[in-house]
Amino acid sequence: MITVPFEARRFQSTAAYYLRYRIPYPDKLIDRVAERSSLKRGDHVLDLGCGPGQLGIAFARLQGAAVTAIDPEPEMLAEVEAGAGKAGVDVTVRQGSSYDLGPDIGRLHLCVMGRSFHWMDRPATLEALDKLIEPGGAVVLFHDKSILAEPDWRGILEPLGQTYSPERNADRLLRKSKAWAPHEAMLLASPFRNLERIGIVSEYTRDIEDIVGRVFSMSSTSPQALGDKAAEFEAALRAELLAAAPDGKFKEVVEASGLLAFRD
Repeated sequence: MITVPFEARRFQSTAAYYLRYRIPYPDKLIDRVAERSSLKRGDHVLDLGCGPGQLGIAFARLQGAAVTAIDPEPEMLAEVEAGAGKAGVDVTVRQGSSYDLGPDIGRLHLCVMGRSFHWMDRPATLEALDKLIEPGGAVVLFHDKSILAEPDWRGILEPLGQTYSPERNADRLLRKSKAWAPHEAMLLASPFRNLERIGIVSEYTRDIEDIVGRVFSMSSTSPQALGDKAAEFEAALRAELLAAAPDGKFKEVVEASGLLAFRD
């Protein structure tokens, strides 16, 4: 099975961009996942590979969940603490990764992951979670998929990423190749093999600053990945975005989804 090698500081330079420029998961999606998983106020939710804590903060804010957020990046955990403070909720933060899943975390009702499962040893992670998630609980993989982008800024980004960040771009292409087992296959081979998906489709309008910020929030084109090519990359990206959208506006249709995985 092909995996992406673990790199603890992969997202070190993205923290400042992630929460501000990534499209958030809709509150309606959080509500529906909580309802389907029978989440009750005070239930323990683990936000694994939490980044700046979009999911964990949302579950604490909307559902009153007791949330633990784990990430290897101290910069990301600082964003979690700041975001939780702004939202007026308590979130317990822990520096670590999927390799640190143990009984000290406590029993869980849900383990939620937002675009982070692909960085993990997926079978080992699911095996560890099987020991922590209570009966009736679930693993929930959150994702967003671009349905439409006008103009197509991703088509602009791809060749630039190949030029300015070839090694990181190779990791991204690996996860899109036939050699990469989809998450659904990993779940079906685990105790969490009863799968359902909930999706919410939304429309957004973004400007060039939003697109540039989102690009810098990606590990393949982060300031860290680009290194001394970052300024040249940004100038090329901005020029091509402006040429594609002289008014500076980009319309996107995005499906945000939660893949719920229950035991049989």
